[in-house]
Amino acid sequence: MTDTLVFHSGLDPFDVWRDALAPHLDGHVRIEEAHAVTDPETVRFALVWMPPAGFFARFPNLELVINLGAGVDRLVARDDLPDVPITRLSDPQMGRMMAGFVLFAVLRHARDIPHFEAAQARSEWAYKHPRAASETTVAVLGLGELGALAATEIARQGYDTHGWATRPKDLAGVTVHCGDDALGALLAKADIVVCMLPLTPETRERLDAAAFAAMKPGAAFINVSRGAVVDEAALVEALRSGHLSGATLDVFTSEPLAPDHPLWTLPGVLITPHLASVALPDSAAPQIAANIRAVQTGGALINEVSRSRGY
Repeated sequence: MTDTLVFHSGLDPFDVWRDALAPHLDGHVRIEEAHAVTDPETVRFALVWMPPAGFFARFPNLELVINLGAGVDRLVARDDLPDVPITRLSDPQMGRMMAGFVLFAVLRHARDIPHFEAAQARSEWAYKHPRAASETTVAVLGLGELGALAATEIARQGYDTHGWATRPKDLAGVTVHCGDDALGALLAKADIVVCMLPLTPETRERLDAAAFAAMKPGAAFINVSRGAVVDEAALVEALRSGHLSGATLDVFTSEPLAPDHPLWTLPGVLITPHLASVALPDSAAPQIAANIRAVQTGGALINEVSRSRGY
């Protein structure tokens, strides 16, 4: 009996993923879209992004859930998740895409692009002298795989780059700060704060009114992690009051962002629809296939998720 990999995503095209995966599975695994599964009992693997409630109950012999991305908070929080291993995707192309987006966002604020965007809307030639990169302090909160890569890329551009993590790390050009006691002082000195924290019970709304108040007046904020890491009402108030000069936001507590949400119209704010980094079929397929073979042969999984940590 041939094992089946079931696929579900509301965003990703099934045929592209099927065609990328098939050469790596050598015909030993059938790849089917969820609604077209012919024999649910053969399904041993699920490649998913935000499947609907009750999704997993259809597949009694499931042995591995592969999250179609790096963030697994929405998956591990579900009460219908089976007691099987979960892996997340992480490949160099995803990392490069994230680092590129974060660098773009940092440059947007470091080079005062919101100032020029506002001036253009007024048809105004509004010169503002650029600063040297070394005169701008950037703090990256969260130095996991993606955060570390983004921080080193920022440092490579010459910015005074700092990182905040739960444990010490050695990153070229990055000054690393650890623990809760170090966060306030780091926020107070940063011109640009980049949130790359995973969403866990400990980090939910970790950036609250007190955290925004601790930030340097006129600082800019970037969030590419998860919306729920931020107290959104506190962020809106920090922007409205002028305490923060602007923000580049890719993630939100509720997505898509409601049309009447105040973040849409606040000065200096750029909204993007959760696309800072996405899984790319051709580069992710070998990792997915390797984990499927590991389950079939009893080998070790790549990027297995810790349910207790939430990532």
